[in-house]
Amino acid sequence: MSEHRRKPPQPQGGGRAAARRGQSGPSSGRRAAPRGATGSPSEYGLGQEPMDEERSYGGRAESRRASQRSGGSRRRAAEPARGGRRGAPPGGPGGPGRGRGRPGEPAKKRFIDYPRAGKYGAGRWLPSWKLVTAVFIAFFGGMIAVAGVGYALVGVPDIDKTASAQNNVFYWNDGSQMVSTGGEVNRQNINISQIPKEMQYAVISQENKTFETDGGVDPKGIARAFFNMARGGQTQGGSTITQQYVKNAMLNDQSQTISRKFKEILVSIKVGAKVPKPQIMAGYLNSAYYGRSAYGLQAASRAYFNKEAKNLDPGECAFLAATLKGATYYDPAGNPSIDPVNATREANTKRALSQMQDTLDKMVEYGHLDAQKRAEYTKLPKLENPRSNFALSGQIGYLVDLAKGYLVNNTDITTDDLQRGGYSIHTTFDKKKVKELETAVTKVQKANIKPEQRPKTDTHVQFGGASVDPATGAIRAIYGGEDATKHFTNNADVTGAQVGSTFKPFVLAAAMKWGVRDKSLGEEQAQDERTQVSPKSLFSGQDQLKIKKYDGTIWKNEEGKEWLQTNDGNQDYGTPPDYKIDLREAMRESVNSAFVQLGMDVGLDKVKEAAVDAGLKEDSLAGTSFPSFSIGISDPSAIRMAGAYATFAASGERRDPYSVKSVSDKDGTVFTHKDKTAQAFTSQVADNVTDVLKTVVEKGTGTNAQLSGREVAGKTGTTDGNKSAWFVGYTPQLSTSITMFRYDDDETQKNRTFLKMFGTGGQAKIHGASFPSEIWHDYMEQAMKGLPVEKFPTPEPIGEVVNADPTPTPTPTPTETEEESPSPSPTPTKSESSPPSPSPTESCRFGWQCNDDTGGTDDGGTDGGSSPSPTTSETESTTGTTRGNENGGLFGGPNG
Repeated sequence: MSEHRRKPPQPQGGGRAAARRGQSGPSSGRRAAPRGATGSPSEYGLGQEPMDEERSYGGRAESRRASQRSGGSRRRAAEPARGGRRGAPPGGPGGPGRGRGRPGEPAKKRFIDYPRAGKYGAGRWLPSWKLVTAVFIAFFGGMIAVAGVGYALVGVPDIDKTASAQNNVFYWNDGSQMVSTGGEVNRQNINISQIPKEMQYAVISQENKTFETDGGVDPKGIARAFFNMARGGQTQGGSTITQQYVKNAMLNDQSQTISRKFKEILVSIKVGAKVPKPQIMAGYLNSAYYGRSAYGLQAASRAYFNKEAKNLDPGECAFLAATLKGATYYDPAGNPSIDPVNATREANTKRALSQMQDTLDKMVEYGHLDAQKRAEYTKLPKLENPRSNFALSGQIGYLVDLAKGYLVNNTDITTDDLQRGGYSIHTTFDKKKVKELETAVTKVQKANIKPEQRPKTDTHVQFGGASVDPATGAIRAIYGGEDATKHFTNNADVTGAQVGSTFKPFVLAAAMKWGVRDKSLGEEQAQDERTQVSPKSLFSGQDQLKIKKYDGTIWKNEEGKEWLQTNDGNQDYGTPPDYKIDLREAMRESVNSAFVQLGMDVGLDKVKEAAVDAGLKEDSLAGTSFPSFSIGISDPSAIRMAGAYATFAASGERRDPYSVKSVSDKDGTVFTHKDKTAQAFTSQVADNVTDVLKTVVEKGTGTNAQLSGREVAGKTGTTDGNKSAWFVGYTPQLSTSITMFRYDDDETQKNRTFLKMFGTGGQAKIHGASFPSEIWHDYMEQAMKGLPVEKFPTPEPIGEVVNADPTPTPTPTPTETEEESPSPSPTPTKSESSPPSPSPTESCRFGWQCNDDTGGTDDGGTDGGSSPSPTTSETESTTGTTRGNENGGLFGGPNG
């Protein structure tokens, strides 16, 4: 029917339909289910009251629509029960359809109510407190059960089995055995009655103050250890004395894993419950490692004080307690082979004294030591020589230390691993060359150094040396000192002795590689605009030369004072008025002023880079922003100097020195050295440096180093104050450095003091051209026997002649004068060529003390030339003139 012609509403209560509805009565009355019905019986119209009699429908059509609405609602309401998406999720928690149940049926409960019933959204996934509690109880119950089983299975360890540590066997390069050492049983057990109470309480006060009352473990320490392991760190820290005792007893399992740590905790708990505290204390002190190959208190007492443990005083006890923290860093003798930066004698002495004093203070604080008695021990006790193993006498001890240091710093093998032993260590050392180097040093030393006759000048004289194979980087020989059991500092390693003019080849290499900067450009642009330097380049050889920056301005120190560079003996080189000298001659005669100015023109940053590229360690370089840096105020080791010169011998290929070829244990090979080669310089640069250094040996300051029938390149070096002298040289097959210096080796409680060598060996002054070059010659003559004669590569021409005089015109005018001669660098005035002697204050180098009586500096200005005047065959050399005192040193830096 059209909506436009709809019937008007029927009168209320009228019509047949209404009559029928009225006749149906309450039992048959229905109403349409409201939208959103849930399907409950009441929502389907069951058991409801009759309709309101006053409610009426607008005819049959309205009644039909109402009936349709009611049916649709019923269908929609029934959907959830059939697994529909409306209402609560089917089978979900709390809904009537959970478990696919029917309307009105009770929901089935799950054993674990997760996801949670009756919750929606994020709430479904948040566990209830009951579930959390149950999981917590189950987890810790399981842990307790596992711990109980583990506790029942572990036993109390036998601490005496720790005495079965194996030796490490070291081999020469040819495969023959050098020495078996490192795991020997340097240990003797003693009873608790022989251990002083002060020793027991020193350890308790420093490591575990609750030892006498705790159960053997420290929960906080355990948590900290597991946290450290979770972060990938070490588990040390927080362990009780009982745990340390157990750790020492579990010698065969020292892995840093959670399972091992868990086992250690279980064993510690059992030990704490079953072993008396005095027995634990005695076991710990008898098995601990104190350094110097000493296991146990008795061995340590002998190694450090040469006395019985029962006779130790409180200060000695506190000191030995300090070594338990790690003898590498607490033995005042130092261990630079392991850590040349942090384990020096000075650093270890300071560290050990501080720890000793802290232990004594804690002993007083905890009531274990009388304060008045404690006041007697404010200094380190007098210590014995650190070596007592006769097998390590002579050079063997130095070689072993060097090999062990290499392993610790370059492999996964630790000091603890080496202490436990069991390794076969194949070194690079040549037995024959080691003996020949020792013989060469001993010969010169016995013939010239007479401490009984000249106690003021010939005492505390030390020599060091090293030989490196340029083709591999293998260290073939070292000389560490007179005897490793008497002199325990390895003189082939870091000593602090400055290298003097043996540093100059790195300046020349930088000049050939990078070139000098363009004086006309700004600083940034000049870094890119450079002129590669030829050995024929000219620089001033004037004594007391005013050093200039690359742009020609005078260099001044932080006090605003000009830098005046001296030469050895205050000698001028070159022809007045500009005293120009080429770099080959400047290297041959070791002219300071020329190389200091060259370093400034190239840039000291580039000089530093060249030295590091050649093989020197950056931390051994000093004063890198001062002009004297170019003439050797740095103190690299003899090994590193030999290795850096080997880079030139190998035509610019650098191979870092190494001392161990391979290591194996019972399970096979654990380390094999792999060659690593870097091209530090082009062959053109390196071969030209070698060619210049050849002239030093052929007709310069290094003539004492000439070898019969072989080409040799090398350089002398001497420092201001005459406190060290060097010769470093090489053939194509072997690079060797020799150093000589004086220092008081008995001063264990303060910094090493280098002493002057004026008058040493009966000579007025020690140069690199004297004893060092003589030792180098004697050794290399023997070391090279049997090797084929090889020549250095012929160098390709390189660079331009910097600072060359202008080429004269074919017909020079007679009016030309010296003043009209142009020069790329400022020409010194007449007054500059003969400057007055400066005050001592002006001669001090950037805050270093000026101890020379003549006003020179500690670090330089002298030269190691064999003769100040050039030979008659040196046509390009000019006669030098000497001014001032012999020692020079005016802002000078070392030379030689």
